[in-house]
This record gives sequence, structure tokens and C-alpha cells, in this order.
Amino acid sequence: MQWRMPAETARQERIWMEFPRDGYTLGTNAESAEEARRTWSAVAHGAAEFEPVTMLVDPSARDHAARHLSSDIEVIETPLEEFWMRDTGPTFVLAEDGRLGAVDWTFNGWGATDWSAGTADQHIAGFVARAVGAEVIPSLLVNEGGAIHVDGEGTVLVTETVQLDPGRNPYADKARVEAELARTLGATHVIWLPRGLTRDYEELGTRGHVDMVAAIPSPGTILLHQQTNQEHPDFKVCRDLREFLQGTRDAAGREWTIIDMPAPDTLCDDKGFVDWSYVNHLVVNDGVIACGYGEERADARSREILEAAYPGRRVVTVDARSILARGGGIHCITQQQPATSV
Repeated sequence: MQWRMPAETARQERIWMEFPRDGYTLGTNAESAEEARRTWSAVAHGAAEFEPVTMLVDPSARDHAARHLSSDIEVIETPLEEFWMRDTGPTFVLAEDGRLGAVDWTFNGWGATDWSAGTADQHIAGFVARAVGAEVIPSLLVNEGGAIHVDGEGTVLVTETVQLDPGRNPYADKARVEAELARTLGATHVIWLPRGLTRDYEELGTRGHVDMVAAIPSPGTILLHQQTNQEHPDFKVCRDLREFLQGTRDAAGREWTIIDMPAPDTLCDDKGFVDWSYVNHLVVNDGVIACGYGEERADARSREILEAAYPGRRVVTVDARSILARGGGIHCITQQQPATSV
């Protein structure tokens, strides 16, 4: 059976999410925790303007979810620890005959970090797959959905510091990873970015997820995070990534058209240099849910870039600062389920 992960711009059946529950990632500050619940809910309601949204809710968060979610959001209760659906949930793929599959990556808490429960959410991918009747495709590769990005035509972007992370896959090499991505996603050409953003290597980081730095809005085109302030360590990171990508081609042999997505002006928060990125966005049917950072000029500029990159789609901005403070963005807390032809 040959599976293929469609581009995120392909028609979708629904969006899957997980509602924040008490724990290390949510934090102990009640006001901050409530802000996170509001933000996760705002993303869900923004996506629901375009297509159905299903939210997994831990029984302990039932009352909080009831306060924040409207009847437009389908709620399914199941035990969960983390609430980053892109990473703990399945990666959906399609068979040659149009049937739905769900890749069940091995999840170990972003490289066996000491703050994550790691294995507590290993059942989520299978749970979601069974809920929609998808065929489960097991994988021994420790991987997360935010660590891959595809064009739907065989190209896959990954990062050397994620799939080759000793905390994830200590015995893997590029050839083994590429073979598994071919089996599960239909990858014919894998591009290995050397690293991710600086903040992503700190405590709540993923060690370099690609969805914070690059996205493919259409075959042959890359949206690339750009830090324009030389005081920020990501100024050099982004410059080097751009130079690297200019020396690569996609699966069809095309040179990339690279669209720079400038970061907002804010450089630091109370923990150091931020990784605020507009590249981390969710594509939905006829729309895009974009990260906002409370900067009117920069947020508006990002909407203009996204509208040009995704013609015909309406861009909705949601203030994502409470998501970024916990180690991810809007793309990280969501997962698209593609429409099937059967």
C-alpha cells in the first residue's frame, strides 16, 4: 500500500485539537492558564468559521472547556497529558484509492525531555484514527507532526536536530529516516534543514521543529521566517537557512521561490529572545488562521503576505503569545484531516 501526505492546502474534512489541562506546560499561574484556555478556544472558533473542529478534552478540564467552547466545537473526552495535537496526534495520509490513513509516530515527549510525561499521550494518534475510521500506520520513528512539512508532491522538509536527535532516534541515520518517510508519507525527496530557531532549543522547545521556520504554500514556493534585527541570534540562523535553501530543489527539480516572512519587532520576553513566527500558521478550507503578536503593523504585514501566498483564502489573526510562551504556535496545536475520495 502506497500512502501519501497531501499538501496542507488540500481540501479538509475537519481540524483536530486538544484542550489545555492542568500540568507543567499550562503552568501554575491562574491568570496565565486562563489566557491559554482562551487562546486555544479562539483558534478553535476561528477554524470553525471554515470547517468542523473536534476538540479532545481531558475529564479534568471538562468544566473549563464547557466555559470556553461554543456548541460549534465538537468535544470528545479522553485522557490526555499534553495539548499539542500536531505532535501527539496522528499525521493523516491518503492511499492511492483515496482511503484515509493515520501515521502513528512514536512519541516520547520531544526527545525525552524531563518536563514532559512523554509516553502518556502515545494512545492519542490511535484514538483519533479509530474515531474517524482511518487505517493506523504504525511507525517506530520518534517523530512529531510539527517536525515535517510537505508539498503533497513528494517533497518533505525536516530538521537534522529533530529526526537525528539522540534523544529521539539514537540509532537512525538519514537513509533510515528517509526510508520511513517514504513508507509513511510518500516522500521521494527529503530536504534536511540544519537547525531551527534559537528559542526552540531551550526548556520548552522541540529542538528545531521545521514548522517554526518554513512552510510550503504551493509547490516550488517556501515561506521562510526572517529575523531582520541583527541583535537577535536568529538573524544569523535565518540568513544561513535562506542560503541553504537556495542551494536545494524540490522533488520536481524546481528552484525555490522564497518568500520572507519578517518576524515582529519584539525581540525578548522575560525568558530571553523570543521565537515569534508568522510562518507557524494553520491552513483551513478557504482560510488561514495566523499567529498575531499584538503588533498592529507587523500582524497586518503578515496577513498581506499570507493572503498573497494563499490566494482566495481569508486570513484570520489570533493573538498567539500565550501559545508561543509554552513552546509552539497555532500550527502546533492543530492537525488537519484531509477529505477523502471514498
